[in-house]
Amino acid sequence: MSANEEPDPLHLELIERLAAAHLGHTDPRARRLLNALIEDAIGLVADGNGVVDLKLVSAAFSEIRKALDVFRPWTSGPRKVTAFGSARTRPEEPVYQMAMDFGRRISQAGFMVITGGGPGIMGAVVDGAGVDRSFGVGIRLPFEQQPHASLIGDAKLIEFKYFFTRKLFFLKEASGVALFPGGFGTHDEGFETLTLVQTGKARMVPIVCVDVPGGTYWQQWDELVRGELLARGLISEDDLALYRITDDVESAVEEITGFYRVFHSMRTIRRITVLRLNHAIDDSVIETLSFEFADILGGRPIRRIPAMREESDEPEVASLPRLGLDFNLLRFGRLRMLINRLNELGGRGDAGMPASGGAKARTVEEEES
Repeated sequence: MSANEEPDPLHLELIERLAAAHLGHTDPRARRLLNALIEDAIGLVADGNGVVDLKLVSAAFSEIRKALDVFRPWTSGPRKVTAFGSARTRPEEPVYQMAMDFGRRISQAGFMVITGGGPGIMGAVVDGAGVDRSFGVGIRLPFEQQPHASLIGDAKLIEFKYFFTRKLFFLKEASGVALFPGGFGTHDEGFETLTLVQTGKARMVPIVCVDVPGGTYWQQWDELVRGELLARGLISEDDLALYRITDDVESAVEEITGFYRVFHSMRTIRRITVLRLNHAIDDSVIETLSFEFADILGGRPIRRIPAMREESDEPEVASLPRLGLDFNLLRFGRLRMLINRLNELGGRGDAGMPASGGAKARTVEEEES
């Protein structure tokens, strides 16, 4: 059976029987998805793909399964922040101490951390946060990437063969991203994060670039972004709102924690962008947001809405107040500005930011019909 052929009815019946024999899941959608996975696995071989290609798919699938198993117990636990930076940074360098301080402070704010699990900036963040609040998402390389000593043997350390499966979990599990100075890998991870958030392929999260006081690393990077990408029209002015540069650890932590002052999570359902909130806000705030961001709201004001039936798989957020937006699904930098304004106008001095991650934002790609 090729990828374009209709499946044989007997073939489908056998798949259904196989799925039924190995699935005790109560969600009927899981049965349909398992059927599709089995069918695709068989189709990969039937299509005539070579052993090398089959090994790649098999290994990637296995890595994804193992990583999901590691993170599963923490799904409803604390939110997590992914930190990127150079493996070559030495402990005596000021930025190393900043990374350690960041790990400590973001942990004290109720978050866990995710790093590449190696030395340098990664090890500094882990040492600051503590092993109990750290995940290591490592990569098998012949140099540099030996696991940080304190993570060896920890159940929250995962080692990947492929960069693409590794990067999936850096962002899939993150409620915030901190970028410290680093090499090609840091830029790769930083630009991919920005690209995915800019296009709605990853959840909207705060992205903060951290350098030492007086440092030029991110300032010169920002000059390139503005002087070349923005000046040539390759990105929009709105996209600059997707990241923040700071030389102060406290400000970096505030950029992440403040993002969840009012905003809790987001999901797109039947082309309605649903914002879940940590607490209710006044009608005047909704009116102001509707006026200030009318350019991305499709001609309809923001309104209060109840939980939608498609959200039944997230009972932990069922009671949260919600706003419905007819967001145009194009200008995500502008949507980030709306969330910033929501947090500014709707914040309460006595409202704590829940440390629990609970629901995860659904990307446009996961939008339900």
